[in-house]
Amino acid sequence: MIWKRTVTLEVLNAMGEGNMVGLLDIQFTRIGEDVLEATMPVDSRTHQPFGLLHGGASVVLAETLGSVAGYLCTDGEQKVVGLEVNANHIRSVRSGRVRGVCRALHAGGRHQVWQIDIFDEQERLCCSSRLTTAVV
Repeated sequence: MIWKRTVTLEVLNAMGEGNMVGLLDIQFTRIGEDVLEATMPVDSRTHQPFGLLHGGASVVLAETLGSVAGYLCTDGEQKVVGLEVNANHIRSVRSGRVRGVCRALHAGGRHQVWQIDIFDEQERLCCSSRLTTAVV
């Protein structure tokens, strides 16, 4: 287990109230030994003007997962902030929910690197993202 903090899905989902995570209805769905997962709807909140999942919405899902996972790997008063995020948009999505799967590539004491892959409901890879965070 890579997590230093003990938390439930209910607590993680409550963290989204009153901010972008809640606005986009991002829902944490799984905390595994070394993985964190969440879903997000593909609807009017997350569409771009042509009716497809907005790339920026995918990045919000990715950064949410990586930042929360990073926080779970810290303790005490430590916080995590994003330094760099990139995303390769591989497949378009028009509707349903996408699922983000976040795993650590490096979970150090000062910097972390997270791989976040986003899948459609048919389990096809839609976006591959990498987030680098700093522990402060």
